Amino acid sequence: MKINKPIHLDFIVDKLTNSIQNTISGDSFATEVLRLTKADLKQLTKKNGWNFDWKVELADNTKEVFKLTIPNNPNIIQGLLSLTLEPDHVYMHLLENAPFNIGQNKLYEGVAGNLVAHACKVSFQQGFDGFVGFTAKTKLIDHYQKTLGAYTLGGHRMIIPTQSAQILIDKYFKS
Repeated sequence: MKINKPIHLDFIVDKLTNSIQNTISGDSFATEVLRLTKADLKQLTKKNGWNFDWKVELADNTKEVFKLTIPNNPNIIQGLLSLTLEPDHVYMHLLENAPFNIGQNKLYEGVAGNLVAHACKVSFQQGFDGFVGFTAKTKLIDHYQKTLGAYTLGGHRMIIPTQSAQILIDKYFKS
């Protein structure tokens, strides 16, 4: 039996924005979080700069996979999130910014924060009080504590508690 080791997440929360923000113009754009479809997979290749095999994530029936898009432009994926519903929290398996939203010349800021806020929203919807768990790379633990209000549970395992989850939701979702 193959044991799946958790992937140590290494996304950067570049900026907590009110949606996503164009790095050139400074304009903010509303976002939608939609389910990833098989048709979307054609653009999510290593050749196109994506780091993870999202086909494997989508094929895993225990996971829910989401894409972040701008309304009226659903074919341009800004970032992706894979999560599962655990007995008492949401667990983020993978989070990846689109290749054009990484590094010095990224097009949009706020993508990772937006996707984490979505995970928090799902947690509240499921009755888990906003709790979201994930496994972080060592060098980013401090970053996640500062930007997301996350706590370490030991080792690389981290949790976003209720109050921090609510702050993220309030920042990204105006409802």
